[in-house]
Amino acid sequence: MTLEEVARVAGVSRATASRVVNGAGTVDEVLRHAVERAISSTGYLPNIAARSLVTRRADAIGLVLPDEHRMLGDPHLGSVVSGVTRVVRPRGIHLVLMMTGPGTREQALSDLRCGRLDGVILVHTDPADPVPGQLIRAGLPVVLAGRPWQPMPITYVDVNQSAGGALAGERLLSLGCRRIATITGPQDMPTGRDRLRGFLDVVPDAVVVHGDFTRQAGMAAAHELIARCPDVDGVFAASDLMATGAIPVLHRSGRKVPDDVAVVGFDDSSAALTCEPELTTVRQPIADMAEEMARQLLRQIADRTAPVTSVVFEPSLVVRSSG
Repeated sequence: MTLEEVARVAGVSRATASRVVNGAGTVDEVLRHAVERAISSTGYLPNIAARSLVTRRADAIGLVLPDEHRMLGDPHLGSVVSGVTRVVRPRGIHLVLMMTGPGTREQALSDLRCGRLDGVILVHTDPADPVPGQLIRAGLPVVLAGRPWQPMPITYVDVNQSAGGALAGERLLSLGCRRIATITGPQDMPTGRDRLRGFLDVVPDAVVVHGDFTRQAGMAAAHELIARCPDVDGVFAASDLMATGAIPVLHRSGRKVPDDVAVVGFDDSSAALTCEPELTTVRQPIADMAEEMARQLLRQIADRTAPVTSVVFEPSLVVRSSG
């Protein structure tokens, strides 16, 4: 299968097909999607060795993820990997997974500077992490998953977190809930702060219990919530995992979900479907966001002068049995 055949199937010129394969950011979105569909349907694989000689690129990008324990416990991250892979694999670009640990981000920085990687996508950065700033100062291609914790000239992809928190609050109010609480995400992360802010804009008198997005935090927060607010009748857990931890605790305390307490999560991850009852949740389109992260990174790799940008997706409410 040749690039010419891909172009014919897509109904574009060879030059346009070539720009899409090489990650150029100057291609019309409709044409780019047509070429990507043609690549998928034809099974086209670029001649990586020949292209590397011409472009002097490694044809490899890094995806820096949380540590292995967090990776296995977070149903999100598999969707991130799948979404990025769908974009880079047809272009013959290798995806290097890097788990956060001692020296991991420094290794990614070294690999970029030495030409072993063409760019990196950073997921779940710590507020004190110096690597995003180092990458920016070095002018190296980088995309951040989520809004940075402080303003900086870095391309990022996110969902409108505040709007998602507001959707959760509006749902609980629409159900007639009067004693409403929330289990927050970490308040040193923009994601946690923004979800809480959006929720409190709608339910300003909500009881607030803090968590860290994990199932264990949801369990602990539910125990605290029952002690502080035994008549709670609506809960927004700022992640599906926290909701799956909170619901069994509510049940054991004698509060049925959704009869006595309505529960809304955030993410629409696989955890929402394995929950009992199935979880009403705010959906963020993780796979679509991951694909966009990959495209933004490829644009930077193809053109080091590409402008810094942010792409923000809108959330939606998925109504199931919990509220």
